[in-house]
Amino acid sequence: MNHFVRNGLVTGVPKLRIAVADDCMPCKKGNQQWKSHKPKLQNFINTPLEQLHMDLFGPISIKSNRGKSYCLVVTDDFSRFSWVHFLDTKDETADILQYLILSLESLCKLKVRRIRSDNRTEFKNNLMELFCLKKGIRNEFSAPYTP
Repeated sequence: MNHFVRNGLVTGVPKLRIAVADDCMPCKKGNQQWKSHKPKLQNFINTPLEQLHMDLFGPISIKSNRGKSYCLVVTDDFSRFSWVHFLDTKDETADILQYLILSLESLCKLKVRRIRSDNRTEFKNNLMELFCLKKGIRNEFSAPYTP
């Protein structure tokens, strides 16, 4: 605004210096420095497959090579190794997870102890609850609407 008034680009506005008070809260929040969390000194996960994190996202606008619209990502907390599965629909999630967990347990000769996911229906249903109960897996959910 000062530039327009100073250079006479606007007619009818007196030549004043317009000062803006720096009390704009969004501006202050945008300029503040992020403070990182303190690093964990001890990792409580001691073996592979002790805790798996999982998330399903989609439908995505660009489909996979085989025309799949959803993507399931499962990550091991100990090794940070990830498995990615592409799905046609959300209801395939329980079958894919059961197959993945059973194959990982037989391949690695270890047991999955906990799975952690968001509070969505693809992970929170009777099929998954029965499977986790039968295998002795603790099913943990994050708080709704949190990353």
